Amino acid sequence: MALLPTFSILGSGPTVLMLHDADGDYLTFAPQVEMLASAGYRAVAWNMPGYGHSAPIEPYTFKGLAQSCVALIEALQCGPVTLVGHGMGAMLALEVAVRRAEVVNRLVLCAVGPALDAQAVQDWLAPRERALDAAQQPGGSMQQLAQTLVPQCIGPGALPEGVRLAEHALAQVHPATYRRALQAMQGFDRWAQAWVNVHTPTLLVGGEADHCTPPAALEALAQLMPDARHLSLPHVGHWPQLENPEAFDAALLDFLATQRVLH
Repeated sequence: MALLPTFSILGSGPTVLMLHDADGDYLTFAPQVEMLASAGYRAVAWNMPGYGHSAPIEPYTFKGLAQSCVALIEALQCGPVTLVGHGMGAMLALEVAVRRAEVVNRLVLCAVGPALDAQAVQDWLAPRERALDAAQQPGGSMQQLAQTLVPQCIGPGALPEGVRLAEHALAQVHPATYRRALQAMQGFDRWAQAWVNVHTPTLLVGGEADHCTPPAALEALAQLMPDARHLSLPHVGHWPQLENPEAFDAALLDFLATQRVLH
């Protein structure tokens, strides 16, 4: 039996499972773990396979990652969960919802990654692959990569502490794992038809200053999905949950409370 991925957990109540981006680990949801626990939820933030102390998987694909995520959900013995995904984690949340809709009762997709066409994928991947190549040269490091990439992707109103946490989380990623995650994203094939068929209540959150996943892209996704709403946070870039945790948390709690009443 494969090892479960590692995770942090806090609180009790309905389970909210947070799936981080390729650009970091569970720490990128650290503010939300405490906030959700204090609000009456069981907050779980995982380390994707290969990240932190989570064992890698082979092959490293969205199918395999989804299986790891479902295994964790089943091990938590909590019934259907709310999946909160950021970037690649949002793409993975969709993969789980498509494959195992019965284990997901709500989706919160944050800076939802390049999800519309192959060109969008390449536009997102290219600067990361170049930065990774530089990081693996003599004298390079993941810390240098993080200090290069994160400032390029934040908004003008980003909370400095959140930016430092994003840089720290990305700097901890093993370069081989980062490359495999970037390669896996090139194989993501859940395009328009998949979004149309997801009937799970969904909140799409992005930053107005996120040039990786601009508001127009998230709005297009919201239009595709049968039960989705879209929110753009002003002066925020690719890490809404860290750049403006107060606004992100308020939107998340409102969505969770509303859906608890309606569904």
